[in-house]
Amino acid sequence: MKTNEPTRKTNEHTLKTCVRIYGALSTAALVAVVVVAATGQAPVNTFMWVRAVLLPVVAVPLHLLAVAAKRGSRRALDRLRTLTVIMPIAVVGVDLVPGVCPWWYAAAQAVCMLPVVRMALLVRGPARASSSR
Repeated sequence: MKTNEPTRKTNEHTLKTCVRIYGALSTAALVAVVVVAATGQAPVNTFMWVRAVLLPVVAVPLHLLAVAAKRGSRRALDRLRTLTVIMPIAVVGVDLVPGVCPWWYAAAQAVCMLPVVRMALLVRGPARASSSR
């Protein structure tokens, strides 16, 4: 089986870019929570603080898993596949529970998950192609 080297390298670059964008967006969401809390424009609850702090931190293990998967670690690739599918479902699902957080925060978290969804599509794409043979 011949691999398509340019496509693989493009996917690796796109994966790294997605991790960076996710980290930047989740950090921006944290800054938004800090600003809203500091100005008193809206109440900021404990859930919002915990989530706002944890999501940027998750960018680090995602990056490490992406690097390990690039180096050929099957275990890291499996973990990355699992995380990138579960994270958006969990984050958006919890945010949709009435009263957990305000709409603006749920919208910000949903936007943060877009690069993670892209990562899920990237890491699951080759598995789909090889299983159809």
